[in-house]
Amino acid sequence: MIKKATFTALSMLLILSTSCGSKDDECTKMMAIPHYTVVNNQFQRYDVMEEVPCDFPEPEELQEAPQLKNFSYEVLYFTFIPDTGNNTSQLKFEIKLNNGNNYAAEGMPFLTIRSEEMVYTRSFSNEIINPCHAIAATSSCVLIFNKEYPLDPNNLEPSFMELVEVKYYVSN
Repeated sequence: MIKKATFTALSMLLILSTSCGSKDDECTKMMAIPHYTVVNNQFQRYDVMEEVPCDFPEPEELQEAPQLKNFSYEVLYFTFIPDTGNNTSQLKFEIKLNNGNNYAAEGMPFLTIRSEEMVYTRSFSNEIINPCHAIAATSSCVLIFNKEYPLDPNNLEPSFMELVEVKYYVSN
């Protein structure tokens, strides 16, 4: 009977030490929260141990950085020339990125482009004139890109490219 009473007392002590001591105290726990940063035009994830409320949900296992909410874009122009006459193709565009939030956003835009039967998504950040790694609160940034690519006679070159969508992923 003494062993059972001791076990019960120890169990109650353990429960009280991990829960709130009074209604004025808030129960907290330490949790690894994912954060993202842009390094060399690529997202890198790192975890930060943060104190959060006990009822804070476990973070979702994200495969990519979170998207900017209240984001929109306007295509000023998007032009693809399959053969410039100089043995090159050319892609050029200007896209206005709009941050509709009352806080600044840091991150990278990603463009989804369709060409023949291929659809791909990339940032263009390492080749772009203005990569828009930051957009001020309730403001815009214009992506400017103009590049010629050598035609490769050994590969089937695309005859068209069209912009499907633009997403802006944020770093914390």
